[in-house]
Amino acid sequence: MQRQSQKQGVVAALAAFFLWGILPAYWKQFGFLQADLIVAQRTLWSMLALYLLTMWRHEGRELLGVLLQPKLAAWCLVSGLLLAGNWLIYVWATLNNHVLEAALGYYLNPFFNMAFGAWWFGDRHSRGQQAAILLAFGGVLLQVTAIAGVPWVAIVLGCTFSLYAVVKKCAPLPSQTSLTAETVLLAPLALIWLTFQSHSGASIFGRNWIDALWIASTGFATTLPLLCFGHAARNIRLSTLGILQFLAPSLQFLLGWLLYHEPMSPTRLASFACIWLAVTLYGWEMKKS
Repeated sequence: MQRQSQKQGVVAALAAFFLWGILPAYWKQFGFLQADLIVAQRTLWSMLALYLLTMWRHEGRELLGVLLQPKLAAWCLVSGLLLAGNWLIYVWATLNNHVLEAALGYYLNPFFNMAFGAWWFGDRHSRGQQAAILLAFGGVLLQVTAIAGVPWVAIVLGCTFSLYAVVKKCAPLPSQTSLTAETVLLAPLALIWLTFQSHSGASIFGRNWIDALWIASTGFATTLPLLCFGHAARNIRLSTLGILQFLAPSLQFLLGWLLYHEPMSPTRLASFACIWLAVTLYGWEMKKS
């Protein structure tokens, strides 16, 4: 039974990371909408999808209990704001031809997790794992010369998602309940923003009914991989989950380079090579332990 659960967990993880890996191609269809409006719409449609799922699973009482506890609600609001910020930068990067830099951010995310884990939770790393972390950040320094500036998109993406994980760890709640609470708490802000933009003349539902359908689909596109990820996290080791996580940025990297023809200079390629080597080294160290 346990082995079957682990297999299902691996399949769920692969599904989540595959979906996250190809989602840049999905977000590219939203060129008719600004990134901030996409995130606001995404928040509202995700809330609707998660709320309906919560009601179907008869977990409304658990959700209400979280929202009525000020401390838990505050943690959910903070994590929701971090997630929304991560979404905003990610969607902006996709729409503005920074898919490669976004991929770098999600390659770095596990290494930020390791650094924050050591900083706040006293996690220990072997010398090989420490070398892998330093090598990964060396890859970031190479990006500075590759793009003639600080790779802020990659750093902000990796850092915000890691901080999101830190907040989730500080306030342990079932994944679906906490995610639903986050979107419920963010929904008023999203609605206010959309109303303000609508009064300012922005077309918040696109140009036609096809655009509106694309917008409505953001709830499904957002919640499906997150639910798969939540199922995987409950059924497989975090070390296994961490290694599988690199599938997503690898697919993003291939999309940005081969499909959208973003510039791939030798320096930028060397930067990614450092990240890949760091991933290999860290995986080897985990296998030894």
